[in-house]
Amino acid sequence: MPIASETELIAPGLWIWRFYDRAVKADLFSTGVAAGRRTYLIDPIRPALRAVTDLNAGNAIAGIVVTNENHERAAGIFAEQFQIPIHLHPVLLPAMALPRTEPVQDGDVFAPGLIAIAIEGGPAGEIAVHCDADGGTMIMGDALINFEPYGFTLLPAKYCSNAKLMRRSLPKLLDYSFDRMLFAHGTPIVSGARQRLEELLRVA
Repeated sequence: MPIASETELIAPGLWIWRFYDRAVKADLFSTGVAAGRRTYLIDPIRPALRAVTDLNAGNAIAGIVVTNENHERAAGIFAEQFQIPIHLHPVLLPAMALPRTEPVQDGDVFAPGLIAIAIEGGPAGEIAVHCDADGGTMIMGDALINFEPYGFTLLPAKYCSNAKLMRRSLPKLLDYSFDRMLFAHGTPIVSGARQRLEELLRVA
C-alpha cells in the first residue's frame, strides 16, 4: 500500500499529502481538514509516521470520509488505529467491508462545518465535502479533476456511471461558498475556485 512521506499545509487547518501511483500514472491526493478541535481525513492514503504526527498535533483525528467506490485506500487501517468512524454514501455499504461505518446522505452535516454533497452520475457513492472555514473549501472525490493532460475538468465519461447525470448534478456545488478546491487526483486550486467552476460548467 502506498505511503506518502509528508503533509503540505494549504491553509490553516487544511493539509494534503500525495503519492504517485505508477499503475494509474497519476498522483493520489488525500486531505486532512480541521473541524473545531478535531481532524477529519478524506480519502486517506497512508502517510509516514511524521506526517501522522503533523495531522494529529493539537487536534484528535476524529473521522474519515471515503468519497466513492474507488477510494477505500487506507480508510480501514485508520479507522482501526484511531477507533474512529468512516463516513461514506450508503450505496457503498454492501461492497465495502469497512469497520465503523456511518453513512452520510446529501446535505448531511457530519462534523462542525463539514457537509456531504452527493454527486450523482460519477463513480458509485460519489460525494464532495464542503468545509466552511477560512473562506470555504470544496474537497472533491473523482467528479472533478485537475491534472495533465486534462487540466481542470469533469471526470472523463468512460469513468462515470452516467456522465450526463453527473454534469447535471455538479451545479449544486455552486450553492456553497468556497475559495479553494482540493482533489483526489490533481493539484489544488488555492484561490478563485468557485469562479473557476462556474466558468467550467458554462462550457462543459
